[in-house]
Amino acid sequence: MERKDRLDLIGVSAMLGFATLFAFNQIVIKITIEGIQPIFSAALRSLIGLVALFIWIKLRGVPIYMTRGQLWGGVLIGFLFTFEFLCLFLALDITTVSRASVIFYTMPIWLGIIAHFLLPGERLSGIRLVGFLIAICGVAWAFLDRSTGEASLLGDVLALIAALGWAGIALAVRLTPVSEAPAELQLGCQLAISGVVLLILSPLFGPLIRDFQMIHGAALMFQSIVMVIFGFLLWFALMKIYPASDIASFSFLSPVLSVFFGWWILGEEIHAQTVGALVLVCIGLVLISRRPKKTA
Repeated sequence: MERKDRLDLIGVSAMLGFATLFAFNQIVIKITIEGIQPIFSAALRSLIGLVALFIWIKLRGVPIYMTRGQLWGGVLIGFLFTFEFLCLFLALDITTVSRASVIFYTMPIWLGIIAHFLLPGERLSGIRLVGFLIAICGVAWAFLDRSTGEASLLGDVLALIAALGWAGIALAVRLTPVSEAPAELQLGCQLAISGVVLLILSPLFGPLIRDFQMIHGAALMFQSIVMVIFGFLLWFALMKIYPASDIASFSFLSPVLSVFFGWWILGEEIHAQTVGALVLVCIGLVLISRRPKKTA
């Protein structure tokens, strides 16, 4: 599709759907790991998703070929993807969706810090620096809030590490030749490596099956198929069509919707401290995603 210099109505609608889908997925993960051990669940999600992706690739006739440089980049993002979801699934197992989401969706903050030093034209200055400082205050507030028994410092730390892993993937795609490979192959590398590695590691985290019921199987299939085909691939497609800064500006919606879904579906309590941290993080994300206007 033609590259566009700003979001149009279709792009805005797609980003609203994407943010909602990713926010809802946190709820789905939480439900899944009630019946399937978190790491085993993550492994199954990747492996089932890989099969679904392979079918998609065959139906669309995507060439299954990567250069050596692209392959090494694919291996790198595969291990980062593994690291990200190992931490995220463990975090969601021991803390609430609300807390984990507020921290996990700070990924653009950490990506902005790293890009400041490594990527030309990505320096944090002016309004973006203000946004960074506001968002950091929000993260600190979330960490310091120990007002309820639902708070888990380990869960907070794991969610933060998962966010760093996500930022690492975005950076690796920018800095390695894997960015030149089709989106389907980039995702395939992540699913294949994470599926195998997480499957090997899963016995270290306790019994593989908990109180399994049909709803847990349905939730697993939602993650494996809907999120892979309509989630991750939609993100790659949008990144190819619309400016990255415009896409990133919608990142604040996912933590807001995750907190809402956690309250609405799981009955999680929303405390004033959580709302305050969420507001600061969202304001920071909006400001960080802004880019200075180009002058003629």
